[in-house]
Amino acid sequence: MNNPGVRETKVVVIGAGQAGLSAAYHLRRAGYEPDRDFVVLDRSPRPGGAWQFRWPTLTYGKVHGMHALPGMELTGADGSMPSSAVIGGYFADYERAFGLRVHRPVDVRAVRDGQDGRLTVESSEGPWSARALINATGTWDRPFWPRYPGQATFLGRQLHTARYPGPQAFAGQRVVVVGGGTSAVQHLLEIAEVAASTTWVTRRPPVFREGPFTEEWGRAAVARVEERVREGLPPQSVVSVTGLPMTEAMERARAAGVLVPRPVFDRVTPTGVAWADGSTVDADVILWATGFRAVVDHLSPLKLREPGGGIRLEGTRAARDPRVHLVGYGPSASTIGANRAGRAAVREIRALLGSSQPPVPAAV
Repeated sequence: MNNPGVRETKVVVIGAGQAGLSAAYHLRRAGYEPDRDFVVLDRSPRPGGAWQFRWPTLTYGKVHGMHALPGMELTGADGSMPSSAVIGGYFADYERAFGLRVHRPVDVRAVRDGQDGRLTVESSEGPWSARALINATGTWDRPFWPRYPGQATFLGRQLHTARYPGPQAFAGQRVVVVGGGTSAVQHLLEIAEVAASTTWVTRRPPVFREGPFTEEWGRAAVARVEERVREGLPPQSVVSVTGLPMTEAMERARAAGVLVPRPVFDRVTPTGVAWADGSTVDADVILWATGFRAVVDHLSPLKLREPGGGIRLEGTRAARDPRVHLVGYGPSASTIGANRAGRAAVREIRALLGSSQPPVPAAV
């Protein structure tokens, strides 16, 4: 193939968070050269993946379950420093140490079938042609905003946890926090210290997990997520599977009435929220801690989705197209899972690139 303006490589990695950097590391270990055999395209302005956008009060000491990238430990980190600074610096050091040459900021707009069994990756720095793709785009760029009657009439402020600025922005205000995950709880604990009032509402009753998170429990949680992905359903959030780990701070907040959830309201009013039984809560702010969805719309031209709305995987490989691997998606959407998925994807891609015939996508 010889298309003017199209750069060729063997593998394109989209995303330079934990999953993308893990995949790039394993490509490098397998003998692939950055900017020759593979390229890493990252939408973010600087190293750090989604961590660089975390709120300033989420210090490194509060981070739950951060697992080191392969080949280089994160040591000597100050737990009182913002996680965005600590992990952003660590990722930057990692990229330099292994010479990964991440291209940023680059927005990938679409991935399509190309010529001769290759893929065409359309990006803001021009098109790339590749034999295989590792998609590691995560979820941060796709915050989920649920819709309720009257939402557009609210006279106060609405924001998503993706733009949470820290607790001081809510000083003296009446705040409704929507969501049953870890972020909602972290926000509540902080905001309650400075707000005039807080109200916590959840679509489902939150499940608090007592005791340690055992390896057996972790395996069972991953198995449940894997089952959904195998069935072609959108992956669930981690907390929906594992429950919320109860801490001493959470126990105190629950005893103080802060961490006591109400069922989600039926509608939003100009001055707050209301339930079908006639009860209301006045609010100045509604904070939607309602999670994120996988960033995969750029893969739409490849028609990878199943009727259930998700992308069915066989390991990390898209069932409908053997050239495409998703890491940090579904069962690998954790730091340790992303590391393992990056290694597994590279193992399969090595076998794919070693085949004599170019791959073709499965029939839709």
